Amino acid sequence: MTEGLSDAANRATHRHQTLYKKWAETGAGLLLTGNIIVDRSHLERPGNVVLDGNVDEEGLLALSRFAESAVKAGSDVWVQLSHAGRQSPKSVASEPVGPSAVPLALPGGQFGRPRALTDDEIEDIIQKFAAAARTAKSAGFTGVQIHAAHGYLVSEFLNPLANQRNDEWGGSLENRARLLLRLVESVRTQVGSGYPVSVKLNSSDFQKGGFSFDECLLVVELLNQAGVDLLEISGGNYEQPKMMGLDGLEPVFEESIASSTRAREAYFIQYAEEVAKVANMPVMVTGGFRTRAAMEDALTSGACSIVGIGRPFCVAPEAIETFLKGELDTLPSPEKSLSIGPGIFGRSSSLGIMKVINGFGAMAYFYQNIFRLADGLEPDLTMPILPALIRHQRHELAAAKALIR
Repeated sequence: MTEGLSDAANRATHRHQTLYKKWAETGAGLLLTGNIIVDRSHLERPGNVVLDGNVDEEGLLALSRFAESAVKAGSDVWVQLSHAGRQSPKSVASEPVGPSAVPLALPGGQFGRPRALTDDEIEDIIQKFAAAARTAKSAGFTGVQIHAAHGYLVSEFLNPLANQRNDEWGGSLENRARLLLRLVESVRTQVGSGYPVSVKLNSSDFQKGGFSFDECLLVVELLNQAGVDLLEISGGNYEQPKMMGLDGLEPVFEESIASSTRAREAYFIQYAEEVAKVANMPVMVTGGFRTRAAMEDALTSGACSIVGIGRPFCVAPEAIETFLKGELDTLPSPEKSLSIGPGIFGRSSSLGIMKVINGFGAMAYFYQNIFRLADGLEPDLTMPILPALIRHQRHELAAAKALIR
């Protein structure tokens, strides 16, 4: 749900207010922002809002208006705090950082080879998360979420393929989870005991040798002792984008898990069902939910306490409102028909390259519709994804060039 709506100084804008007011008016109980970055040197994309020590008075005022737009319309709104790590594109970070100097295994050259963080830099990042949480609370956001999924920095520390350190931050799971636990501790210290702190965690990276589901369950046990108020379960990363319902270039690695007797449409619900047996906090699942029957089944079966919805908010907020009123049983799924097509780049195009192009094209389709909503326009469900991808790439490059570095 990354919005890409900031100004050249990475401050919130009136477009955030329009978008989140629109989303809050659907009747959603809780809105989670897209990536809000704690270090402007390592953005997830050029249009990220940044919360760091350089937020000026104008930026704080814009942030307050952003929060107010959702709260006044009746929804809680939590800031998703993130550091992009090695998934920061070259357009904004020529030298990204990560736990180790392990580059992303993706074609196209969009991401540079990361530099391994020093101990002092890791400690500085912990302080940045804590300060950002404090700022979010003071701006009127009603909670925060630490993004430890989808291959961003905290997720990279958990992933033994990306984290090849041999110090206190790498090796054993206890060491690889140290950053996440320190972040929860430092954020809690800044926001106090009565303020919601959530964690978004991968059920698995779905990569052979990556962060596994067994390790996920062990991390949940550690988080039980850390004072986390909500755990959101997701999965995948840029190399294996299961969070988008897509497969990466390499074969998907899945551990055996007891299959449910119920028909499931959500990507991670069976993993969440096992997590819920271990977790002391409420569990939220996002990814794939489209029908009332599946959502109600997930809730009544105890697989999760909260249902998260993403893509339908980008293309059909009115349908969300109708759905929540009980007047609609199935949300739109335009992503099922999104494809550039195998022949458009000639017969020489490999299946792997087409997977990547279709994946990024589908993302661009939803990004462009977020822009339309933020500009007060209706979404365009018929938008072809190749033009959407081209527009998106041009926009991102222009926004990167315009950034006040």
